[in-house]
Parts: sequence; structure tokens; C-alpha cells
Amino acid sequence: MMASDQARSVAPGGIPPVVPESRSILGARVCASNYGGAVRLVLSWATTGGSYYVCVSTVHAVMEAHDDPSFREVVNNADLVTSDGMPLVWCLRLLGCPQATRVYGPTLTLHLLRAASDVGIPVAFYGSRQKVLERLLGVVHREYPSLKVAFAEAPPFRPLTTEEDEETVRRINASGARIVFVGLGCPKQERWMAAHRGCINAVMLGVGAAFDFIAGTVPQAPLWMQNAGLEWLFRLIAEPRRLWKRYAVHNPRFVLLFALQLLGRRQPAPRPD
Repeated sequence: MMASDQARSVAPGGIPPVVPESRSILGARVCASNYGGAVRLVLSWATTGGSYYVCVSTVHAVMEAHDDPSFREVVNNADLVTSDGMPLVWCLRLLGCPQATRVYGPTLTLHLLRAASDVGIPVAFYGSRQKVLERLLGVVHREYPSLKVAFAEAPPFRPLTTEEDEETVRRINASGARIVFVGLGCPKQERWMAAHRGCINAVMLGVGAAFDFIAGTVPQAPLWMQNAGLEWLFRLIAEPRRLWKRYAVHNPRFVLLFALQLLGRRQPAPRPD
């Protein structure tokens, strides 16, 4: 059986998977998704040879979208926006989506690596630092020995020239990768994916710190803290100098603004056409 036929078979009855319903949280679209649905969607898109991008959204991403209309447009135009953090899951449920569950970037990445290995879909990794990428590839090759990693690159920490960017796009497309995991951090990775939709013939997923977590270079919060919505506290303690502003400023504002949204005192910005 061809890989594309196998990938399509994940949709029972041959019915193509559909994008789940979504809600606007402070103007940013977030889908009431789950791991199974997200994997089926990505595999379905990956077999078409088209260009798609998936945002894995957190409170930080929602607040960036709230504060920056151009970034809000990037998020709202994504093909799928999953709820990475428990606070967004709780918000979705309060907004009438009781079926919403957490779709955590690192875990979604592992689900997709396993699925891509099973059905023979080539993948690519783009982002992070060379040392992290090498460790990540070591873990991936060990855990998924039949997975085809068609491309992997840690870009320089500066804007690429037009020529460099065109060469990167050419090499990704030439590699045959149909799923591209992008680990450039928010909001850079989302902007990169939006800028390359229509250029890169694959499904791009902005998975943030997943490269570091899977590689083991950055510790993850215990599961009980993740389920309690306290992962931000664990990460703040681990990296206070880098993350203090993100959490000390964004989190209280998010709680206040979402409370106002629920009370109907603030209308979130409309999704752009």
C-alpha cells in the first residue's frame, strides 16, 4: 500500500478529517482540538503535496496576537490552531466547547513522528541550535528507526538574506519532506510559517520548545503541574531571566482581559477575511 493510501486510512470510512470548531480568545482563534484529530488532519494534508501551517497556541501567543494586529492575522489565518496550554483549554470550555483538550506541542510532535514513521511520510526539522538539533535527531533515530528524516537545519540567529531563504526553501522541497517541524520560538516561527505558506510544499508546525524538550536539553514540568496549568511557573523558575516578562506581564493581563471578554465588556478583534 502506498504511504498516501495508508495516511488516508486514518479517517474512518474514508471521510476526510475536518478542522474542529474554534473560538476567539481575545481576538485570537483557537480550535477545540485533540491529539487524534490533529494527527489525522496533518497526515491528510501531508499527503496532498499542498502547503499548510499549524500554530500550537499558548497564553503567550494569544497575548502577542492581542497586542500585535499583524501577528493576530498570522495566527487567525493558520490552517489549525491547537490549545497548547491548559488555560486555553479552560477558556474554550467556558466559551462553549466542552470537548476541548490540551494539544501540547512536544506531545503532538511525538504523536506525529510515530504516525509518520508508521505510514512512511518523510519529515523535516527546522530551527533551534545545532547542538540541540543533533541531540534531537539522535533521540528521533533511536525511538523511530524507520522514520525518514529528509531534512534538518539549525538556521543562524539572524534574518536570512533573500538568496539564503530561497535556497532553504529549495532544499526543503527537494528533500521530499511532507511535515516540517519548526522550532524558532514564538512569534518568529509563526511568522516564518505564514511567510512560507505557498512556498514550502508541506505541513509546517510551529512547535516552540519541543526540540529542547525532546532532546533533553531543557527539563519539562511534571505532569501534575502541566495538568494544573502551572507549567509556566516551572519554566519561570528554570529560566527566570529569559521568561520573567512573558509570565509576570502577560499572565495577569490575560486573566483580566479574558474575564472582561466573558462579561461582555470587551469585544475581541474580528478574524480577518
